[in-house]
Amino acid sequence: MVSTEYILIQSYYKTLSLLFNSIKVTVKEGNEIEFFHVVENVSYLIRLKADSDRKLMFIGNGASAAIASHMTTDYWKNGGIRSMTFNEGPLLSCISNDFGYKYVFEKPIEMFADNGDILIAISSSGKSENILKSVCAARSRECNVITLSGFKKNNPLNVLGYYNFYVPSQEYEPVETTHLSICHSILNCILRSTPSSDKQV
Repeated sequence: MVSTEYILIQSYYKTLSLLFNSIKVTVKEGNEIEFFHVVENVSYLIRLKADSDRKLMFIGNGASAAIASHMTTDYWKNGGIRSMTFNEGPLLSCISNDFGYKYVFEKPIEMFADNGDILIAISSSGKSENILKSVCAARSRECNVITLSGFKKNNPLNVLGYYNFYVPSQEYEPVETTHLSICHSILNCILRSTPSSDKQV
């Protein structure tokens, strides 16, 4: 006899499997393009910018902040790519206290972002004001912006990036798990592929 727990576990992984096959990606013009092709393009873009001494920045709130910190470490330790996030407690509390929480990522980006850097903005809802403001700050400095969002497809973050990854789920956990897998797949591609000068990004 199959237990209730067994059915729940089976359902959980079926849901994830469906989500992994339902990721939508759009470019800045709004056109939808194939997921695996975009992962390849993003991996090439990151490697290209890193070779030009540009850096990679990750931002997110809550669990998305944990993904940002995790990926910052993996991309520089395993990928040899200069990566940073802005999750330090003193920084967050200082900016929140002096300016307001909606500026906690915008202010550091204004200070540290350089032309040609890459910002990966992660938000399950795609509506977090501090994420949206930071993306605008990065774009004003001519950074390359990549977004990862979920919940409603028409969320504001999902149209702000050069590449926009969207996970069609209304729940935090599957969206966050899928976002983490996307970041891992990009790094995996960077580590295992050979640079090619004829690729388009």
